[in-house]
Formats: sequence, C-alpha cells, structure tokens
Amino acid sequence: MSDTAVRPRKPSVHKLPVTGVLRLRSPAETWYKPALSVVVASAVPNLLLYSLDRLDLVMYTMAGSLCALYGHNLPYARRAHTVLRVILGMAAGLTVALVAASLTDSTAVLIAVGALLAAVQKTFCDASRLGPPGNVIFAFVTSAALFAPQELGQVPGHLVLMLTVGAFSWLVTAAPALWHREGPERLATARALDAAAAHAEDPGARNRHAAAAAVQAAWQSLLAAGRPTPVRQELERLVVHAERALATSALDGRAGGADPQELRGWAVRTRGRGPVPCPPPAPGTVEQLFGIDAERAGQRMRRGRREARRRLLRTLGPGSPVLPTAVRTLVGCALAGCVSSALGVGHPYWAIVTAASVYQPNLSLSWGRAVQRTVGNLLGVLVFAAVIPLARVSPLVLVLCVLCFNFAAEALITRNYWLGSVAVTPMALLILEFGGFQPAGELVADRALDTLVGVALGILAAVAVTNRRASGLVERALAAVRDARERAERTVADPASGAPALEAARRRLTASLVELRDASDVASGEWWQRALPEEELLTAEQAGHRTLAATARRQGLITLPPANGAV
Repeated sequence: MSDTAVRPRKPSVHKLPVTGVLRLRSPAETWYKPALSVVVASAVPNLLLYSLDRLDLVMYTMAGSLCALYGHNLPYARRAHTVLRVILGMAAGLTVALVAASLTDSTAVLIAVGALLAAVQKTFCDASRLGPPGNVIFAFVTSAALFAPQELGQVPGHLVLMLTVGAFSWLVTAAPALWHREGPERLATARALDAAAAHAEDPGARNRHAAAAAVQAAWQSLLAAGRPTPVRQELERLVVHAERALATSALDGRAGGADPQELRGWAVRTRGRGPVPCPPPAPGTVEQLFGIDAERAGQRMRRGRREARRRLLRTLGPGSPVLPTAVRTLVGCALAGCVSSALGVGHPYWAIVTAASVYQPNLSLSWGRAVQRTVGNLLGVLVFAAVIPLARVSPLVLVLCVLCFNFAAEALITRNYWLGSVAVTPMALLILEFGGFQPAGELVADRALDTLVGVALGILAAVAVTNRRASGLVERALAAVRDARERAERTVADPASGAPALEAARRRLTASLVELRDASDVASGEWWQRALPEEELLTAEQAGHRTLAATARRQGLITLPPANGAV
C-alpha cells in the first residue's frame, strides 16, 4: 500500500447502536421456501413417531429435518451438493456429541466439547460461505445432544434415524427442480436486473456496488447451474443487459441510455413461471457468451476443482480471516457454558448456542446480533409461557405447535433476526417436552438467564479477541484490484485478445471489486483497527469501474465514447 495514501483519522472504537438494529425490513421474497421445506421435512417423521408413540426420538429426526433450511438460493445442481454436505456435517457433529455424552457425565468436559464443535462449525460455514442459517443450526443440534442422556450402544441407531430424515430433507429441497428447473437462476437474474435499474436511476457508489454484486451473483448462479439450457442461455443474455447498464454508467457516472423501467419489466417477467423475456441482443452478446461458455468448460475440468479445494485450504490456513471469529466462538462459548453451569442452570447448552449465534463478520454486527438475540429470546420465553398450557393438552397438539413455530420462525426471521427469535425460542423449549414434562417456570427462568449469560460472555469474548487481520484483508483486496485492473488493461490494449480473454479479465476485475467493498465493510465495523484508506479505496473503485467500462466497450457491449481518464 502506498505510503502517500491519505488515511483519515477515525476512532478505533465505534458507537454501537441499539434501536436501529431492531428496525423491521421487508420480508425476503423467497421466505416461504425454507419455511415450507422445513415444515414438510419435520411433519412427516414427527407424525410418524407420534403414531409409533416414540416422540422421545424427535431430537434426532429434527437434526435431519433442519438440514432442509439450507441452499434455497442455489441452483438445484449446486443445492444438491450443498445440502448433502450439510447432512454429512450434521452427522459428523452429532456423532461427536452423542459419543461424548455417552462416555462422560462431566459438565466441564461436555462444555469444552460443545465450544470446540461450535468453533469448528463456525469456521467451516464461514470458509465455505454456506449462507444462512449458517452455523447456528449445527450448534443448536450438537449442543443439545451433548446434554441428552445417551448410551454408547444407542448412538448408531440415533445416527441412522438422523441420516434417514436427512435424506428425506434432501429430497424435499431438490423436489422443486421437477417443475421449476431454472427457478433459482431466474431469481438471481431478476435481482441483477432490478439492481441495474436502481443504479441506472441513481448511479451512486452504493448502488453501483449493489448492482455489481447482484450481477456477479447472477453469473455465479448460472455457471453453477450446470450445462446451459435454452432458458439459461436467455437468462445469460438478460444478465448481459444488466451488466451493460452498469458498465455504461461507469464511464461518466450517468445512466447512458439504460431504461430502468424496461429492466424492471424484464425482472418481473423473469421472476414468473412464464417464458423468459427475449430482448433485442445487446451489442457483443455473442462474443461475451462465447467467453462464458469457455469459463463454464474450464470449471468442469478437474484442474478447476483442485484449485477450488486449494482455495478452501488457504482460507483455513494461517493468516486466514475466519480464524479470529473461530477463536471468538471457542472462547465465548466456553465461558458462557461455564458461567451458566456455575450459576446452577440445568441447560448450559442454551448459553453455548446463544454465544455461538452472536458472532458476525465484525464487532459492530456482532453487537447488533446480540441485541436482537436478547430481545427476541426474552419475548420468546413469554410466548412459551402463554402457549405451554395448550401444548400440553396432547402429544399431537405439541407436535403441531412445534411445526407452527418452525414455520413462523422462517417467515419472520427475514424481517429481523429478533422477530424470528420470538418464534425460535418457544419452539426450542417445546422440543424438550418430547422427552418429558418439566416445570414451565423453571424452563422460562433458565432460558432467560442463559440468554443474558450467553450474550454478555459472547460480546466480552468478541471485544477481548481482536481481529487485527481485517485491515490486512483490505490491503490484500486493494492489491488484488490493482493486479486485476492491470491485467484487464493489458488485455484491452492487446489487439490479439479474443472474446474469452476479455471476458475472463472483466469477470476477474468485477469479482475483485466486489471483494474489496465487502472487505472494507467488514473492517469498518471492527474495533482496534488502523484507519481505512478511504480515498485510496474510492480511487481504486473508480479506476476499476472505468477499466470495466473500457473492457465492455472493447467487447462491444457499449458504444459510448470514452470518458476523460478512461483506459
């Protein structure tokens, strides 16, 4: 990084908001997909156990059915692999937890195992970018299993039960491919068109980053979907139009003729189940799509798969940006479990799960999640106190109550995490009822106390375990942008550069710019950091987008004359 870069003075300790983190958002447009999936994946095995009078086994079926929450934004080919890995990861964590529970009664040992499992789960979820609900579901299942009565001879049967229901969850998540094969790709493309329309109306820095990220996500979705179909090829042409709108306005900060209403109209039709819009081809579309086909072929090569594995190992190696969060998780969960046990709480794993749920990419976001978790859990125990008389009417009513709260949790959590927690908390408490009735007042008190302990110790660990690598990550992202920009400039200047080379250079620069903004967002919310080089970041982004525009112009995507200072 240049020594002459202007480094504005910024406080090393940021203000932590309270009320703003509780503000409700619009619900996610696909909230019903995980909600319905987890209800179906839970209802069938739970009702079967009810008919067999074996509701004491619900904890193990729930471990498998909760796997249906993952992968709903992914193309079905990628979703199948992702959910399979989730099921295997859940089985591995559950195996460790059940074996540990069967071999020792030491609360200290079980807490240590629970904290270690939570840290490992957090690390792999962050490194693989698994997406929501992330590591929290893993921590919830394995921590509860650690403190469930268990004998070593029962472990294989319980694992078979979990894997069987996990296989059913896999079928539930993959089933929509039978009638809406390109649904996730269509949704990703529609989001890219909407983001490009917003940028065309207001080509500011924030909208530009949002549009670049949405276009990048659409390309990733289409590339991960497998071999191109006629529908996917039409979607690729639509993403080219979204990218063209983004590149055109990057020339001089104006919309450059892109029609936001036309882009939004295409987005609406793309989201539907009817035919995909077929707009007039954007200039250079054939050449760009040829480059996309070359990239798709390269990803299918064994060498590309080996490189993906090497990237994952580098993410987990020394100097990894995910390791500070993993250490925070380990320390915070261990402290929360120990303090909860010392206070005489009968369910210390609740404190472990609460601490594990707090950790986000930086301290400011972790603080916001802590506030949300506290408010949601405390309101949730009141909901449980109101519902428990009804749930104890009969086992069937109990099963139906759990299913209702399961659906409500997924329906509400996209509005705000605390609102979803209001439904998650009574659901988790009602699951205990399958193993036998417990005093409701004791459950309410224990859960409230564990929430406060888990949040307090989780934040304390986040403050104590500093993440000084965040600034270094920004520096590496800046270097990556410079390198990608220089490569793109050389490719543009070379008359012999063909469509695949131009497409690869532009895609590499786009990805590096998205990573740079994400890295700066993470570092800006972390305490004890060097001041971010805001002017250098802005200069790098502006220069990168000018180079992107020049590359798109060379490909024929845009035909405007170059702005002053463009490549």
